[in-house]
Amino acid sequence: MTPRSFLVTLLAAVGLLTAAPALADITVDVNQAAVQPLPIAIPSFAGLPVGADISGVVTADLERSGLFRPIDPTTFRAQPPPIGNQPDSFDPWKAISAQALLVGQVSSGPDGRLVVDVRLWDVYAGQELGLAPNTHTGIRLTAQPDSWRTIAHQIADAVYEKLTGEKGYFDTRVVFVSESGPKTKRTYRLEIMDQDGANPSYITDGSAMVFSPRFSRRRQEITYMAMRPTTGAVIYLKSLETGREEVLGHFPGMTMTMAPRFSPDDDKVAFAAMKDGASNIYIMDLASHALRRLTYGLTIDTSPSFSPDGGQIVFNSDRDGTPELYVMNADGSDVRRISFGAGRYTAPVWSPDGKLIAFVKQEGAQFSIGVMAPDGSGERILTTSYFADEPTWAPNSRVIMFERKLADGASRLWTVDVTGHVQKQEPYPASGSDPAWSPLLH
Repeated sequence: MTPRSFLVTLLAAVGLLTAAPALADITVDVNQAAVQPLPIAIPSFAGLPVGADISGVVTADLERSGLFRPIDPTTFRAQPPPIGNQPDSFDPWKAISAQALLVGQVSSGPDGRLVVDVRLWDVYAGQELGLAPNTHTGIRLTAQPDSWRTIAHQIADAVYEKLTGEKGYFDTRVVFVSESGPKTKRTYRLEIMDQDGANPSYITDGSAMVFSPRFSRRRQEITYMAMRPTTGAVIYLKSLETGREEVLGHFPGMTMTMAPRFSPDDDKVAFAAMKDGASNIYIMDLASHALRRLTYGLTIDTSPSFSPDGGQIVFNSDRDGTPELYVMNADGSDVRRISFGAGRYTAPVWSPDGKLIAFVKQEGAQFSIGVMAPDGSGERILTTSYFADEPTWAPNSRVIMFERKLADGASRLWTVDVTGHVQKQEPYPASGSDPAWSPLLH
């Protein structure tokens, strides 16, 4: 993996103008069928040759979100202004229907680090849109030369936030189960990559079956399950920064542990465990490894996911005959069913902003990724296919990544936004399943 140590400083933009009406924010309505993408011109960043690579990644990030339409550079009618200047005229950019203009310059600092200055312009108002928080200035980012992709993702996040009012999600990573080898002898390894498929790297060696990786809410840590003939199913806690790995415990009398997931404060892990033919939900304190049992049924309770405030847990259970979604308090009290549609509901995941719960719904031979409010209202199906499973939220609660299996059995990673309008296969070229999205890295 490339180093991610970098310093973000503010660039006091040259020739600041008094505040003027800015480009209207894109409004995102989760019930809206589609959002009209905003046309934005992103010329190749000036200065060092890596500027073209940086602007290319920024362009790809924004375009993949579905909220922006980067304009073909071959249609540009003017050169971008030097980073310290306002464009002499915005008319050439209006002529190609650009509503925003992003300008960048890349240089090398005295210590050899990259220095990237960026400014964003409202073409129709003829004013600068401040990328630095609460300012009308651009931003300056510095990093080691091999971390140029990190800078690109951070620029895309800054533009996304400025023009939508929402946090971006581009400077993030995804951990997932990578599958390789023939069908009769598959190798399963945990792999991690940038959210756009770049910088893939294995983090397990393939000597054990691995399942259910889950990211910490605030730290670069994951939990995951591994199955070995000698130990059975074991839950691990792994630091991605240090590589340190810890066994969270063996559970006497339990034949299987499943679906570990962090609490919002990262102090606990909720998981399901099989014992005496039933699956129930437990919470483990990560400091003491003390266990607390939350459910006591003789059916299958599994896939617990905390609400962002830590006060509630959503899970699925077949206690009413078929798999449905339920919410309970974090101490196991006040269990109530929230799914009532046709089909089987599984794999619930609470969104980071607390407004929605994503789930998998099976009706006949079709699988769907959907969302509903925490009280079960407003159920909406976002995408349906031959097989879909294991949704995971981007940290801004705007996009869901999931596993989609093809008719030939190959699994691929896909994303869908909360409108259901923007669906894309992830650039990762091989077979992958069970994704988990990291928090923002900056």
